[in-house]
Amino acid sequence: MKALFIFIAALAMAYPAFARADVRIVVPARDIARGETISESDLTFATVAAQGVMPNTTTAMDDLIGMQARRVLRAGETVRGDDVRHPVLVAKGTTVTMSFEAPGVLLTATGRAMSEGGLGETVTVLNPVSFRQITATVTGPGSVKAAAGFGQPRVAGNMPKNLH
Repeated sequence: MKALFIFIAALAMAYPAFARADVRIVVPARDIARGETISESDLTFATVAAQGVMPNTTTAMDDLIGMQARRVLRAGETVRGDDVRHPVLVAKGTTVTMSFEAPGVLLTATGRAMSEGGLGETVTVLNPVSFRQITATVTGPGSVKAAAGFGQPRVAGNMPKNLH
């Protein structure tokens, strides 16, 4: 009983140290305009109370360097992952080179981007010959890779329940 009392007393004395845990986050050192590419000199660290940190708050500079601001980022305010994006490599309305790869086949064609996107993001592209819209992934400036239209091969664990 005495050991339990000592443990509870020690826990009560240590509680303020745990309750006031601080987290180091990345914040802009200056105001960053919407669309501006972020460099290391634009960022600094700040320490905030752990309970005040919102989900998806950036804690590493590498997560922001080279990214583009989606909105104005105010100096000293938290930055969340949704506040930045990869720089736009495909702009809406521009001509892009579409590529499609299948085993033994590489096809390329031109298309018109119907949305904008950065590296690895998905965009919609209009095929000017067929007037069909396809979904493609941005692979570089003015280039996209179309996904195979055949779907993924099914394995026993991924089959619809009515086919088991």
